[in-house]
This record gives sequence, structure tokens and C-alpha cells, in this order.
Amino acid sequence: MELTPVRTDITKLKVDAVVNAANPSLMGGGGVDGAIHRAGGPDILAECGAIIDRIGRCEPGQAVITHAGRLPARFVIHTVGPVWRGGGEGEEHVLACCYQASLQLCFENGLRSVAFPNISTGIYGYPKQAAAKTAIETIKAAAVCDQMEAIFLCCFDWENFQIYQELLRVE
Repeated sequence: MELTPVRTDITKLKVDAVVNAANPSLMGGGGVDGAIHRAGGPDILAECGAIIDRIGRCEPGQAVITHAGRLPARFVIHTVGPVWRGGGEGEEHVLACCYQASLQLCFENGLRSVAFPNISTGIYGYPKQAAAKTAIETIKAAAVCDQMEAIFLCCFDWENFQIYQELLRVE
């Protein structure tokens, strides 16, 4: 499995799945979530609505999969990251669950490539260095990664990109 940090717009990647840092309603929002919904078009929103009608809401640490609409990816995996509350309320465990649940959906759907954004590091306030460390450790420990050909850590900003480069260089 190839684990690669990239600095680009996640909505432009041609992979089997892009992961969306969603909110519990799955109805779009700001940041990555808004960008994926805008670029992917109304079909993603409609599919998310049907999922929410069935499950009520997507809880932090959970993930669901939809088709990718107009995105170059085939699927979107929507996962809800934790809101940072200082680190003492299980945020690291919930963030790890986001990566585990997303990778499990890749495995269940026979996907070979996936791009992750920097889950919870935007408006949810998770410290970037800590989030990147959890992401890398969780991905590397996931048994389902054996089937993956490529996993991209997609960074929109230079700070996250440099953090991932440094952490991967150290390991």
C-alpha cells in the first residue's frame, strides 16, 4: 500500500473514493464538505438525504458511502469527525474510527484507491499535528489496507502537507 501526502483539491482526484469530512446531517456545509457537494452535484445530496431518512444522522466516527456524482472519483465516503474539546473527551478514538470506518467501506466495496482530507482540522478545531499523527497511525494499522493500492492524504493547505511529509519521513 502506498501512503502519499498530496497538496491539491480533493474534488479533482481520480480515485475510487474520496472521503468527505461531513457533518452529522450529511447535507453539505463548509470546507471540504461544501466543496465535495458543489463539485459532485445534486445527486450526492439526494443520496445523502435517503441515507439520513434511513439512519437519522451519521454519528461522529461513523462513515457511509454514496456515488460521487460529477466528481472524477467513483464514490464519496462521508465520515463525521470529532469536534476538538481539548483532547479529554475521546476525540482521538473518534478520529481513528473515522479512518477505520472509511477504510472498511473501501474493503467492503472492493475499492483500491482512496483520498482522505484532513478530517476535523478545519472548523472542528482538531490540532493539525495530532490529527495527522492519528491518521497515519490508524491507516498503517488497518488490516484492510493490504488490498489498497494507493491512499492519499489530501491537503488543501501547505501547513497540513508539510506536517504529513515530516511525519512520514520520520517513520
